[in-house]
Amino acid sequence: MVKIILTGYPTLENAIKATNNGVDAYLTKPVNADELLKAIKKHLEKQKQEEEYSQERLAQFVETRLKELETKEHDIQKETQRE
Repeated sequence: MVKIILTGYPTLENAIKATNNGVDAYLTKPVNADELLKAIKKHLEKQKQEEEYSQERLAQFVETRLKELETKEHDIQKETQRE
């Protein structure tokens, strides 16, 4: 989720608090529409990239785990055939 703060009371203290609370953008009023849209697009793209990365990591994990399980299954079949 993208978090953007729009404030009419910009202070350094508020900006630091917002940043420490995970705000993605800290904009002051009156809001420049282009600046707001730019911030939204930037953080939506970042969110998309993070999601793609997570999906790739999950796919890699599943593939690795599947290979491990196939190897174990093969080993068990070999042991069973020996008996």
